[in-house]
Amino acid sequence: MFTHTRDKTLTCVDCRQEFTFTASEQQFFADRQFSEPRRCPSCRASRKAARGASDGGYASGGYSAGGYDRPQREMFSATCSSCGREAQVPFRPNGSKPVYCSDCFKTQRRSF
Repeated sequence: MFTHTRDKTLTCVDCRQEFTFTASEQQFFADRQFSEPRRCPSCRASRKAARGASDGGYASGGYSAGGYDRPQREMFSATCSSCGREAQVPFRPNGSKPVYCSDCFKTQRRSF
């Protein structure tokens, strides 16, 4: 297992300020197969707050559990790496990893 031992300096795509992506954050992101953050913590928080404010804090068809409502996630179109159908995914595909439609994802998951 790869462990990140050095902090990394990244530049925010919104405010252009540099921010530190700590070794522990890198490990957390890697463990979950997340891509590196593109925005600093402040800009991420601002975007999250703006998403919540744009729908009054509630998303249509939103998820409600534990006394809070979760805003609807932004979805992105991609082509399934397995069957070639169009897929909607909750992250912006960057081409570095395969992307699967929900049916193929379930099949892939069962094979582990």
